[in-house]
Amino acid sequence: MIVAEHLRKTFPGRGKDKNPVIAVDDVGFTAHDGQITGLLGPNGAGKTTTLRMLYTLMAPESGRVVVDGIDVAADPERVRRNLGVLPDARGVYKRLTARENIDYFGELHGMPADAIAQRTAKLAAALQMEDFLDRATEGFSQGQRTKTAIARALIHDPRNVILDEPTNGLDVMTTRGLRGFLKELRDEGRCVIFSSHIMQEVAALCDRIVVIAHGKVVAQGSTDELREQAGETNLEDAFVKLIGSEEGLHA
Repeated sequence: MIVAEHLRKTFPGRGKDKNPVIAVDDVGFTAHDGQITGLLGPNGAGKTTTLRMLYTLMAPESGRVVVDGIDVAADPERVRRNLGVLPDARGVYKRLTARENIDYFGELHGMPADAIAQRTAKLAAALQMEDFLDRATEGFSQGQRTKTAIARALIHDPRNVILDEPTNGLDVMTTRGLRGFLKELRDEGRCVIFSSHIMQEVAALCDRIVVIAHGKVVAQGSTDELREQAGETNLEDAFVKLIGSEEGLHA
């Protein structure tokens, strides 16, 4: 389980405007085990900054993150062992095969070779990677790179999974396969968080949705609860009303 409490993060202003930019302002939510929690909002809403604080890449200026009862600020190394992360920057080592990319991350986690091989075989089957697992990643499609990045993020079998825009740039069939994989992770009892600016993506997958706009949580709940909060019967209309603008929200 991942708990975010009153997170705030600002960045220095640029150019003539020296006022700090508030990226995240008092963001808080709980992502439970055995559920998929989606962060939904337009581009620039603060989703990626929030995720970076959850997976210890950034420290919040105020508030805190707790992962499986562990305060991130108190023991970030221990927290990282409990996390599998697909960041917004997901480059792979081009001179290595997909398998070698995955092996390397397993070794970084201190896993023995036989455990890495067993886990790789399971992930390759689940992500449908067998036909390119032993090919060099240079020249991979977007979907093949994303699958490789997801596999290496999950090689150590983490209980908590954080994915930033996992379907960005993927074709329809790859997206469908990835959706099925995320549901498998949920059904195994893991805590899964992913961000998206695509309403249908979140609605199709998530048990709970956290709507973020202008760095703030403007609503959270199930799809039915969000419709009720917005006073709309149509889910798309509910999202647009909650966010307060149609800009950046893809129907």
